[in-house]
Amino acid sequence: MIVSMMSMPEGTITRVDVSEARQRLAVSRFLLVNVELPEQTAPGEPPLAHLLGLEAEDLAWLGREGEDTRAEILGDCAAFVVPAVEAGRVVHVHALVTERYLVTVHRGPASLIGDVTTRFSHESPSDSVAMLFLLLDEALETYRRAAVRALLEVEDLEDAMFRRRQPEQLYRLARLRRTAALLHHTLLPYHRVAEETVTRRVMNRGFQEARRRRVREYQRTAGLVLADIESLQEAARRAFASYSSLVSGDQNGVINRLVVVSTIFLPLTFLTGFFGMNFAYLTDELESGVVFWLLAVGLQVVFVVIALYVLHRTRLWRRLREDEGDPDDQ
Repeated sequence: MIVSMMSMPEGTITRVDVSEARQRLAVSRFLLVNVELPEQTAPGEPPLAHLLGLEAEDLAWLGREGEDTRAEILGDCAAFVVPAVEAGRVVHVHALVTERYLVTVHRGPASLIGDVTTRFSHESPSDSVAMLFLLLDEALETYRRAAVRALLEVEDLEDAMFRRRQPEQLYRLARLRRTAALLHHTLLPYHRVAEETVTRRVMNRGFQEARRRRVREYQRTAGLVLADIESLQEAARRAFASYSSLVSGDQNGVINRLVVVSTIFLPLTFLTGFFGMNFAYLTDELESGVVFWLLAVGLQVVFVVIALYVLHRTRLWRRLREDEGDPDDQ
């Protein structure tokens, strides 16, 4: 377990043990305590709230592995389990805020906390609630960056597939579509719970105007991030539809080529089969070499010429050649 502490408004970060963090939480007026837990929970590990001196039955969830999304008011404190995107996966940061301190807990390293503490030193939040909203905004920003990055990749793939379609593009699109579903699936439940909680809190008459502005800004940002994720989902669906259209176009081209081949060789096949029959007239009357060249070869040449003339007049052959070319070279 790694415990770091930031004293505000000075903004100095120090690494402490659990006992010192517990003492500071009991007396400090403005404090951030961040706890990094190991990836796996050790057997018989005592509750983190108890180690930090936060004696309350409602805080048993703090630091618990596999905890669901949470955003609720617990008396004089607020509890959040905030999702964030970390190196392509979703991590959850537990946050407990009162008027005096903000406690954040996560399992394994989380660059989100480093980004938040950097913002603390530059923006100098006025109280612990302001620190909380900076944390919530930075978590939303990780979703925005992931959605925009995936959206640009989808657009690049769609452009590349129109130049030259390759099978691996389909697998990359499937991965990006799963990314969009993951972002939406993890952010939307949290957004709904947080929206309900902060809206209910804002309706209280004693809620400060500065905090109302922060709530409105958070709600606006959350709406924009969800819109970015929905744009990613729509772009992924459009790219899949474009890929399917290209496959259908290729299949139509193959069918058209088969039609051309059939147009040329079907009459020839008929003539070959007809003159291969053992009718008495064919075997007894048509015996000379002249008749053979006129009927067996001449008719086939005539049919080939007629078929090629029809293809030329309908411009089918030219359209097939154009379909084979690169669209950018036309």
